[in-house]
Amino acid sequence: MARQRNIEILVGAFMVAGFVALFFLAMQVSNLNLAGGDEGYRLTARFANVGSLKARAPVSMAGVRVGRVEAVDFDPRTFEAVVTLRIDSAVDNLPMDTFANVFTSGLLGEQYVALEPGGSPDVLRDGDEIMQTQSAMILEQMIGQFLFSKASGDG
Repeated sequence: MARQRNIEILVGAFMVAGFVALFFLAMQVSNLNLAGGDEGYRLTARFANVGSLKARAPVSMAGVRVGRVEAVDFDPRTFEAVVTLRIDSAVDNLPMDTFANVFTSGLLGEQYVALEPGGSPDVLRDGDEIMQTQSAMILEQMIGQFLFSKASGDG
């Protein structure tokens, strides 16, 4: 009887460990950070159009993730999207003339912010704004422009 009980306890402990592992795997896949993620500093950038950019989207430089999108808001005064970026504290030397682009990973993939460093000796600090931005390319707009140019005989 005691042996049967020990086996049941071991199976139960194994099941609990499996569920805990699945939970952490789900958090990793969904880009949620249980460790807080408050390290680093905030930058803002204004875009005319961010497409389907969402909070927790990656921020990358040279293909390497260096931060996350913290928030995407709308400024009713300037009619622009204001994107708040959380940059990892290890990347604390971004030049003041850094360029921010909204790109899509793959043909139908998620959107992310790509940073291209400039050459300024001054660096961005917590709370600064990236002044040079390029909005997302919207597939429907590009197809419409292509069809319009073909119909008008421009190309």
